[in-house]
Amino acid sequence: MPLSTLLSNNRAWAADRTRQDPNFFQRLCGLQTPEYLWIGCADSRVPANEIVGLAPGELFVHRNIANVVSPDDVNCVAVVQYAIDVLKVKHVIVTGHYGCGGVEAALGAQLTGPLDRWIQHVRDVRSRHMFELERVPDHESRWRRLCELNVMEQVNAVCQVESVRAAWRRNQPLLVHGWIYDLRDGLLQDLHVTRSAV
Repeated sequence: MPLSTLLSNNRAWAADRTRQDPNFFQRLCGLQTPEYLWIGCADSRVPANEIVGLAPGELFVHRNIANVVSPDDVNCVAVVQYAIDVLKVKHVIVTGHYGCGGVEAALGAQLTGPLDRWIQHVRDVRSRHMFELERVPDHESRWRRLCELNVMEQVNAVCQVESVRAAWRRNQPLLVHGWIYDLRDGLLQDLHVTRSAV
């Protein structure tokens, strides 16, 4: 598909939005006040706003391979800080998905370059849960379980980010959740690992 098609699609989308709501873009130019920060995978099959039915401006989003939250990722930590300190979000939702290629890579052979260094975060999760994962009988089930475990570990990582801890110290309302999305049916599942002040 040529890039010109994307530009044409954009013009059609903007015209349709304006037809449905003449003030849509004017409202969008105002301050954003989302209640949610979504930390998800960069996978193109997981469109954050769309799968939770929220419009532009209602969900602040950070995405990377395998929805990793790492203290040495300045980009992610800065997004979390901005969401909490400036936007005053009330919910941070770490959302993984079954069928995640980044998570599967952590079950396989070593890669090269920056991708390998990034996947090491998920390999560390795999190592921490090695005994459980070794008892899972097949690759598909092991992969699915590691997707869940990775979300749970990233929820813990969010809770260690200084801006999150500072928000809790000043009693700012903030919950951190862990969800997983299933590509097979389009449904989200709460992994019941919600955290509040630690």
